[in-house]
This record gives sequence, structure tokens and C-alpha cells, in this order.
Amino acid sequence: MNSLTDKAVTNFRSGLNCAQAVISAYTDEMKIDAGLALSLSCSFGGGMGRMMETCGAVTGSYMVIGVYNCRKFNEDKDRKEHSYSMVQEFSRQFKEKNGSTDCIDLLKHDLKTEEGKKYIHDHNLHEKICEVCIADAINILGKIMR
Repeated sequence: MNSLTDKAVTNFRSGLNCAQAVISAYTDEMKIDAGLALSLSCSFGGGMGRMMETCGAVTGSYMVIGVYNCRKFNEDKDRKEHSYSMVQEFSRQFKEKNGSTDCIDLLKHDLKTEEGKKYIHDHNLHEKICEVCIADAINILGKIMR
């Protein structure tokens, strides 16, 4: 693991959701206001508001890509085009590695139900799956932001 991965996984273990864990790993490096980043990403855990849709590690990465491109390009058109293409490439690589970008497909159990939450907890899926997705997200971001 690299230092950004370590930071993201440590932040996740401290109670942040997947999206918060990813974006918080970049707050120092990209000079992102940490409080604002945590607030903006707060509702994206559990596949966006625990709806089990797009994985928080993925949405957190999309936020990082947006900040990266807004800092890199002056023109809004360039920011958008580069962001869209990087999001598409990130998504392709994440799906290639994990099979899906959707939380329900990754965890295979529903965080909206007590049974699902219990299964995920009892089988340590936060560590076995979520932490792996967070680490994968950080590694993919490192490749595409070079």
C-alpha cells in the first residue's frame, strides 16, 4: 500500500464512509478543505445514501477527479471534457478489477436491511470488500492522474 491508500483505509476504519475515505486521502496533497470534503461526501456512503448504487469509493474518486481537473484547466469546457474522460477510464478500470461499480454487486448484501447489515458485519465484508475497493480506487486514481 502507498501512503494515500494507508490514509484512506485508516480514515475508513475510523468511521468515515467509503467516499469520505477516498476524498480525505487527497485533502493535503490537493489542498482541499478537509471539512468541506467530508461534508460534501457525507451522503455518498453505502452506494449513495445506503441505496446500494454506485460504490462510495467510486463516487469519492469522481469528486477527486473533479477537483484535479478544476485545478488543472482554466476553461470550463476543458475541465468537463477531461473530467468526463477520466471518470469513464476510472470506471472501466474499477469494473475490470472488481466486476462492478455498484455497491450491491460488490457486497452482495443490502445495507438497507438489518439482515444485510448483520451479514456484512459478521462476515467482515467492510474489510474484505470495502477496504479493497478503497485501495483499488486510490491506485486507479494514481494511474490516471499522472
